[in-house]
Parts: sequence; C-alpha cells; structure tokens
Amino acid sequence: MHMSDALLSPAVGGAMWAGTLGTIAYCSKKVRTEADDQVPPLMGVTGAFVFAAQMINFTIPGTGSSGHLAGGMLLAILLGPHAAFLVMASVLIIQALLFADGGLLALGCNIWNLGMYACFIAYPLIYAPLVRRHRTPGRILLASLASAIVALQLGAFSVVLETVVSGRSDISLGLFALLMQPIHLAIGAVEGVITAGVVNYVRKLQPEALVHTGMTRRVPGGRLKTLTLAFLFLALVTGGVFSWFASANPDGLEWALQRITGAAEIPEHTTGIGATLRALQAKLAILPDYTFKPDAPPKAEASRESLAWPHVDVGTTVAGMVGVAMMITLMFVVGVGIRALRKRAARG
Repeated sequence: MHMSDALLSPAVGGAMWAGTLGTIAYCSKKVRTEADDQVPPLMGVTGAFVFAAQMINFTIPGTGSSGHLAGGMLLAILLGPHAAFLVMASVLIIQALLFADGGLLALGCNIWNLGMYACFIAYPLIYAPLVRRHRTPGRILLASLASAIVALQLGAFSVVLETVVSGRSDISLGLFALLMQPIHLAIGAVEGVITAGVVNYVRKLQPEALVHTGMTRRVPGGRLKTLTLAFLFLALVTGGVFSWFASANPDGLEWALQRITGAAEIPEHTTGIGATLRALQAKLAILPDYTFKPDAPPKAEASRESLAWPHVDVGTTVAGMVGVAMMITLMFVVGVGIRALRKRAARG
C-alpha cells in the first residue's frame, strides 16, 4: 500500500506531510516524557522486524495480487500507539530514502495511512477493549483480526481519497474503492493472523510485556533482553533469507491500478516539486527496489524468467541487513536523545 508520488498532487502530498509531521511531533513529546530506557531498544528490534516483514509479499489466492504485513497493529500492541507511530514513520522513511520504496512526496501519506489508523483508531477502539481483561490466545486472535482489518480498510480508503482528490488521473472513486477495499480486506485478515501469532509468542516468552493494555504507552516490566534478541533474530532471518520467497505478483494498490488503467503505475511528475523529489530520491537510494540492480524492471513488469521463485538474490539479503541495521541504529539515537533530554530537564 506504499503510494508513489505519481498518484499525488503537491497540494495533497503537502497537506498530508503537514498532518504527519504534527503527529510525529506530538508522539515524540509523549515518548520523550513517558518512555523508560527499556523502550528504545524494543522500538529498534520491533521496527527492524516490521521493516523486514514488509519486504515479503504473500500471494492472495485467486486474485493475481499480493500483500505484505503493514505492521502498525503489531507495533501498537507491543509498544503503545505513540512509540509505534514513530517506529512506523522511521521504517517508511528508511524505505523511501535508501530503497526508493514509496515516493518522497507521498511519504506523509504513507506514514499516515499505515500508522495513524492502526495506532490511534484500531488499537485503542478495537484491540485494547477486546483484550483488556482477557489476554487469552483466542481473544488476542479475535482482537488482532478485527483491528488489523479495520486499520487496513481505513488505510486503503485513504489511498483512494488521496489519489482521487489529487486529480492526476481520471480514476473513479467508486471503481477504485470497489477494487481496493476487498483486496485489502483479504490482506488485513492475513495481517491479523500474523499479528496474533507474534503477540501470542510474546505472551508466552515475556508475558509482562503485555500486562498493561490501554490507550497510553506501556512500560514493560522485567528485563526485555530475551524478547529483544528474539525480535533481532527474526528480523535478520526474515530480511536476509525469507525475503527471497516474496511473491512477484503486484501488491493490492498496483493490482487495482492495473485493472483501472491497464498499468501498475500512472505517469510520474515531469516538472515541479514532484520531479525534484523523484530526482533526489534517485540519488539517495543505495539499493533501489531492494537490489544491487537499479535498472532491474519493476516486479509487475518483469519477464517470466526473472520471476523465478524463490528469488535468491544477494542484493535483497544485503538490503534486508542494511534496513535492519538502520532501524536499530536510529532507535539507539532516539534512546540517547531521550536520556540526554531527561538529564537536561532534571538539571534545569
């Protein structure tokens, strides 16, 4: 569901950037004032896992489409909504800057669509009430399914609205929604099952990490060394090896666009801020499309021979390792910043 710049007008992209930056500022303040020293390391490894998991598209049977874990619900459950939103923003920023996954003009939209609805609507209004008093595996599965589906449906509809309001194509709102919502219903259901599986694993491994379930950030009790190492291992294996098994089918957004326009993408901006940001992204991306081959054709247009499965690619492995390392490093910097600001506040 990563939007490209081609779908957006500068006005819509700029407006969503403004809303996203405001939310990032608010969440940063909440994390700075409320998080303890245990939180940034967990933010790093869970963010690394979500980054790696987003590299793996799974096939939606009978559709010719695919989807991937969004991760917003998983992050909100494990970290609380404010830290989760910051981690999701960090994942998407790294993807856009280093791997050219999602446009820079569209980055505000992508953070909003994948983070806002999971962290601040589905988590507090659906997941938390359902599991507040009953943290059983079955209840966690039910809550994860319901909340993931709602978050993905809202995110998919936002993509539809942002695209149509931008007016860069003649896409009909009704037809676009008719294609986007059902395919993301299926993706949301898969995400809910995966989320429940990971949360139940955490419940078994470190139950105190899930003791406090509510609208505010939780401070996990006890040492989180085992849990942190477990997520680090999962992130490395997922990004380094499991990413070879990603489906070559177009994702839900590309699939919908293909059926409406006949192409997975609409023409890119050739002038203005959109073209400038696209050129900047091309210079910054060190492993575009998660590979050493910047001139490789997009997955949706690649030849049948290039779509062999599994697609064993050293470039993909390196991209996964780089992304994991960047997420952990970024959250380490966040942790250092939190401690420095607290010391300054204590002295002042």
